[in-house]
Amino acid sequence: MPPAETSRVAADPRAHEVVIYALGLIDTGYRFGGKNPEAGLDCSGMVSHVFEQAAGLRLQGSAADIAARGRSIDPASLRPGDLVFFNTRNRSRSHVGIYIGDGRFVHAPNTNGKVRTEKLTQGWFATRFEEARTYFD
Repeated sequence: MPPAETSRVAADPRAHEVVIYALGLIDTGYRFGGKNPEAGLDCSGMVSHVFEQAAGLRLQGSAADIAARGRSIDPASLRPGDLVFFNTRNRSRSHVGIYIGDGRFVHAPNTNGKVRTEKLTQGWFATRFEEARTYFD
């Protein structure tokens, strides 16, 4: 699943803002159920916070809830600002991150972790990737 970033039309300007805002959260502490940077963030809380602050879009609920409302896209056409979903607990769509380009995504990984970037095509998350979705046209 090598991201191409070339198969879809130019990104919505809000997508760029989502990426910039998400990168600003690097090293923010993790907290299960966390929905703001001051208290800590979990994966869906981070995505909800970023999309509301940077794009004015309200995405609420779990990673699976967020996925259910997004539009499915071919992983080969991922663009920065799209969402990537993983099966990390033997449950479909149990983890979500924000694609930032160059085969990387930002996410809030787990307890005792911090918001960070990972590669989609290497390591633990590569084998657990499920789908890509977008909220942008």
